[in-house]
Amino acid sequence: MLSRALTVTRKSPKDGDYVRDLGCSKSGSFNDYEDCIVGFMEDQPLVHCDHDKKCVGCVESLAHLTLRGVLRGSVGVIGESRLAMTEKVVLLGGRVCAVKRFRQVRVGRREFGKRIQRLAEVSRKCEFLVPVTAYLFAKRIKFVLSDYRPMGSLADLLAGARDHGHTALVWNQRLSIIFHISRAISFIHTQYPPYQKNMMMHIHGSIKASNVLVNIDFSACLSDYGFTQLAEQVEIPETWQVMKSPFWLVEETNYSDELNQKADIYNFGVILLDVLAGPRGLSLMKKGTKEKKEAMKFCGLDLVEFGMKDAKERRQVVKVFDIAVACTNAKRETRPTIEEIYNDIVGIM
Repeated sequence: MLSRALTVTRKSPKDGDYVRDLGCSKSGSFNDYEDCIVGFMEDQPLVHCDHDKKCVGCVESLAHLTLRGVLRGSVGVIGESRLAMTEKVVLLGGRVCAVKRFRQVRVGRREFGKRIQRLAEVSRKCEFLVPVTAYLFAKRIKFVLSDYRPMGSLADLLAGARDHGHTALVWNQRLSIIFHISRAISFIHTQYPPYQKNMMMHIHGSIKASNVLVNIDFSACLSDYGFTQLAEQVEIPETWQVMKSPFWLVEETNYSDELNQKADIYNFGVILLDVLAGPRGLSLMKKGTKEKKEAMKFCGLDLVEFGMKDAKERRQVVKVFDIAVACTNAKRETRPTIEEIYNDIVGIM
């Protein structure tokens, strides 16, 4: 839980210099520090990003929110990466939020706040992006707060169903999610001016299935816009990696961590392969473009992990697979632009 982030850690022989700061646990879970003692004594208010005053419940649930209120509402870890740890939080009044605690920030307090406000301002202009509503920058903990989506992440939906041998989403739902992701990326990639005060506003930087949040109507939003320009990606020692689920390792190894638009496109292609064929689709990542097309030609729709009700859906799946192959081309310059991808998806629908 977040409360354990504010602790003085005890160093074990396996830790080395891994945990360097008081309370800046970079482990796989806060529960790894059961023997810690709380080292934070004073409460601190969160800094609120200017957001729509018409947002239902904002005044009541966020106006006086403090660190202690967030700690009390934490119900568990829902995601981890080399960048941050994410927890689900239920605030007083019932508002459900997600808290992303960064492992190691790359800028100071003032610059961190400025960047968060710029990212939040841009995100609020697009219904397919998840804006930050508040943040905290303290000595021992740095995190951002955003609204939680009731269906969780795309990664959770897909992985959870596969673990139980089920198909979580029918094709129309998957295609809708793909379309919404493309709209979010298109909005980001067309930001002008592309650079604002040491920030690249036209790059997402961390597109992956765990950052695609799904609503109850199966519309989707993209989270973590620009967060790689706030914090560092920390290498997780093997002693922690062995405790991760296979899915976590898949995410960390398949996605690109480069900070450019072509890397965003590549990562979108990885999501497409995951949505289409799951682990079998992701296994194609190691193959070249020609081999991927041959795999689709010979294996055909047997690669797909869901049923298709008619010829129209089968044609749509084949076309989306072609987009995925183009996006994950090893040659960066040959990958399509998001404008081309978006137009192709609109044509498919």
